[in-house]
Amino acid sequence: MTKPDAGGTPATVALLHAGIRFTAHHYPHDAAVAGYGLEAADKLGLDPDQVFKTLLADADGALVVAIVPVSGQLDLKALAAAVGAKKAVMADPKVAERKTGYVVGGISPIGQKTRLTTVLDETAELFDSVFVSGGRRGFDLEVSPADLVSVTAAVVAAIGRDR
Repeated sequence: MTKPDAGGTPATVALLHAGIRFTAHHYPHDAAVAGYGLEAADKLGLDPDQVFKTLLADADGALVVAIVPVSGQLDLKALAAAVGAKKAVMADPKVAERKTGYVVGGISPIGQKTRLTTVLDETAELFDSVFVSGGRRGFDLEVSPADLVSVTAAVVAAIGRDR
């Protein structure tokens, strides 16, 4: 992978600083579309199983980052189990924005303002590369799953489920 037009977001800065190879992918975001991840898959011509969304949850009072395919949903019980919590609920979007430094629909798991416990769905390991938000709507980063784990210090677990 190359690093053309890195995009200048905290995510690209973190990847460059860590020496991790990635490819930046820009696409025209339609403000009327609410399914940001599925929009990315469609506009970039990708398998939705290979494009991952970044979600924040509250697990027993601690914020946790979950990275799951856009083709499915986050299993909150599985996420709680993966981090040793009894229960997990989706985090308030305003809290997610404040803690990550990104806006909803453009939250990257990489380069967040506050370092949070991160869990990557195990299906990422089925691909040579996966796509995650680059830190703004209309901008995705392609990285290897191993590099994504490395740069986010993620735990890999079965936290996704089919729609």
